[in-house]
Amino acid sequence: MSERAEAIAAKVEAFVRETVFPYEKDPRATSHGPTDELVQEMRAKAGAAGVLTPHILSDGSHLNQRETAIVLKKSGLSPLGPLAVNTMAPDEGNIYLLGKVGTPEQQRRFLDRLVSGESRSAFFMTEPASEGGAGSDPSMMRTTCRLDGNHWVIDGRKAFITGAQGAKVGIVMAKAEEGACMFLVDLPDPAIRIERLLETIDSSMPGGHAVVAIDNLRVPADQMLGAAGEGFKYAQVRLSPARLSHCMRWHGCATRAQEIATDYACRREAFGKKLVDHEGVGFMLAENLIDLKQAELMIDWCADVLDSGSLGTVESSMAKVAVSEALYRVADRCVQVMGGTGVSGDTVVEQIFREIRAFRIYDGPTEVHKWSLAKKIKRDHAR
Repeated sequence: MSERAEAIAAKVEAFVRETVFPYEKDPRATSHGPTDELVQEMRAKAGAAGVLTPHILSDGSHLNQRETAIVLKKSGLSPLGPLAVNTMAPDEGNIYLLGKVGTPEQQRRFLDRLVSGESRSAFFMTEPASEGGAGSDPSMMRTTCRLDGNHWVIDGRKAFITGAQGAKVGIVMAKAEEGACMFLVDLPDPAIRIERLLETIDSSMPGGHAVVAIDNLRVPADQMLGAAGEGFKYAQVRLSPARLSHCMRWHGCATRAQEIATDYACRREAFGKKLVDHEGVGFMLAENLIDLKQAELMIDWCADVLDSGSLGTVESSMAKVAVSEALYRVADRCVQVMGGTGVSGDTVVEQIFREIRAFRIYDGPTEVHKWSLAKKIKRDHAR
């Protein structure tokens, strides 16, 4: 690991532990995510501490994936940490995509304000299941776009759009005759209407998860990302790193849950001895150590694949399954070790459990990734 990454990670960890942890009880952390007031307050402190958007260097270059992993794991020690230091989804993935695909003018207009932490973004791809729209299968996309002079006109509905409420930058996916397309849009826009915010199990992302109607949205042609029909190709550029960065951030959260559960088990007494001395409890904490280390190694392995220049589609599917399932086991055991306290809001463990449970669905449910991997096994066998 590079010295620069170690140094950045140490600064991020110190900031999250000392400055962000106290915000976890702030009433502005609502069921639909922290308010933008809270986000900007934390980001101002992160900027003053020199840890804002720490994975993007002063010259605009991006840490490699192995370096990013150590930094994002430290940012994830609190559910609020990635928001405070600007490493949270969907902004982190959108920053990566714009850095790879955006034109210089698009980067000036849209990317710079995301990197600075001034604005939040949303990625408009998923559609309502009740209408047969795109979910885990993006080829089912029903949102359309058509060229009208020097503008594209977009119509459709989207669902589970994280952070749409309050976002200033949007990336909208739609289908043209040429195929899938991506567009950059300024938000809010009267043609993009939030119908409702969904009540979901997680609560760490500002703006919550919205159902959105898009009616006659007109986007200048120069705000298309890349070329018409190339949207799925660009989605692949974003996909694997975004899957992996989820793993990195939630690894930090699971590590924090293990710290809290360990402290509880080493202080709490029952039946004549510390909880940790009861085999049933001690073994759960030991199993957590194993799962955390295996998840860490899986993250690093996939990061190396991405750093080699590969898209890492297969490897990121494997990592996403292995890590999300392992971290869920860790969070679940931490709740169990802590008993009634574990399911209460007295510690952040209860929230971490909820967030990691949702992570098993984010960026493709476990079962979809396994299905995709099984198809690859079949193809490889037929060769």
